[in-house]
Amino acid sequence: MSLEIKVPPVGESITEVTLASWIKKDGDVVQMDEVIAELESDKATFELTATEAGTLKTVAKEGDVLPIGAVVCTIEAGAAAPAAKATPAAADKTAEPTKEEAQEEEKLAVATEKEISKQSTYASGTPSPAAAKILAEKGVDPSSVNGNGVGGRITKEDALNAQAPTAAPAPKPAATTPAAAPAPAPINPGDRTEKREKMSSLRKTVAKRLVAVKNETAMLTTFNEVDMQPIMELRAKYKEKFKEKHGVGLGFMSFFTKAVTEALKEWPAVGARIEGEEVVYSNYADISIAVSAPKGLVVPVIRNAESLSLAGIEKAVAALAIKARDNKLSLEEMTGGTFTITNGGVFGSMMSTPIINSPQSAILGMHNIIERPVAVNGQVVIRPMMYVALSYDHRIIDGRESVSFLVRVKQLLEDPTRLLLGV
Repeated sequence: MSLEIKVPPVGESITEVTLASWIKKDGDVVQMDEVIAELESDKATFELTATEAGTLKTVAKEGDVLPIGAVVCTIEAGAAAPAAKATPAAADKTAEPTKEEAQEEEKLAVATEKEISKQSTYASGTPSPAAAKILAEKGVDPSSVNGNGVGGRITKEDALNAQAPTAAPAPKPAATTPAAAPAPAPINPGDRTEKREKMSSLRKTVAKRLVAVKNETAMLTTFNEVDMQPIMELRAKYKEKFKEKHGVGLGFMSFFTKAVTEALKEWPAVGARIEGEEVVYSNYADISIAVSAPKGLVVPVIRNAESLSLAGIEKAVAALAIKARDNKLSLEEMTGGTFTITNGGVFGSMMSTPIINSPQSAILGMHNIIERPVAVNGQVVIRPMMYVALSYDHRIIDGRESVSFLVRVKQLLEDPTRLLLGV
């Protein structure tokens, strides 16, 4: 009996997915719940599993865009690995081997069958998608890597441990009688090549949403600067005890997130959104954190951040960052935020105008920390300074609200004890 495996529903707003890669190939025998392919939507990557054991028959190809409910493959239910060949009935009984010889032949046959099976399986020597990416970046041929995964599959750890090939030293020329110099080769200005790649579903969605935000909102950006010395001194003093007690490092993101949640209580319009002809205000702060993932920008959400401690925020950020890196974020973890924080400073950005994460109405941009001369109490001193930028939708957020919100964030960061005392 043939069983169809279809694209499962993965979210209310998702109507199609891309077949990113086949984990199993056509004709492979698969087990129930075994991962057979990876599907990529405009928001996340999903694993497609076999719903029954049997032989896989592929229908779609890698790179195909499939609507929800489309047939990806079929499974011939009940199929099993080929049985061992039967002993011919007409074998001469007088030629039967001794008991010892039969045992040795059986051992040899089993060992040979295992070796052939190991060499002939699709998994043997085949890198996982994550491993393939790492090997490509290193310039390592997968055939030179020993796979330690199931069936000899090359895992991510195998790829990380693989060494890039080193160029062999050029042989020394033999001493010969000087010959006439060859004509000079023409100067090559360089290898002018182009590479074309199909845009992923995630990249296409990001592109459409960014253009839509620019065209459909009255986006404006206001700037300020923050003296980061108080926070840096606080971190230096307590970071070891903080990590020992909570099992996570004390970073800047928790301070910024906490400052934003406090400022949103005073200026709720900054965390509001437009739905039709209504403005929706939230009495909670679900803070989206922009993260650069292997397949593009993702924005996971920290739920009820206003009720979390600095340690709680740091733990949430760490957990979401790991999932983003491994492409394991769910749709629920990336939807429903009320305000976004993005940190371009980790890449060296000094100043930028971040684009609003629709349907939200504002986004805060962090940047790198640079020591600069500033005036403090009439004296010029050197302080670690950071520019911050707030992009907002001017349709529902006025200049007074946006500027006051950013000033409040600045005050809380420059005097972090306010975050603990709520003043």
